[in-house]
Amino acid sequence: MTDQLRVQATPAARAALVAVRAREGGQVMFVQSGGCCAGSVPMCFLDGEYLTGDGDLLLGDVDGAPFYIEATLDRALGHPSFVLDVAPAVPRASPWAPSTEATSYPARTPA
Repeated sequence: MTDQLRVQATPAARAALVAVRAREGGQVMFVQSGGCCAGSVPMCFLDGEYLTGDGDLLLGDVDGAPFYIEATLDRALGHPSFVLDVAPAVPRASPWAPSTEATSYPARTPA
């Protein structure tokens, strides 16, 4: 069972998601990284390109794009909710690099 309220998206993120799907030719998925710096933003993959396992938790989806987090990271962060948004980024920090659009998909806990 997923909790749709744990993952939300801004209108700008939803518009970017439409553009990414059109450019890539299919559905995408998000995986919240536990890395540092740019590695702590959600990573975006073509749906099924990232193999999830028993340790991954489906938090919900954004317009059909599933959003996963590793269960121990979810516990360590206190089971946060996320808001998917877009922001300008240098291509190396973009989940779709190289791209002329160079966008990233940062998640933040709603205030």
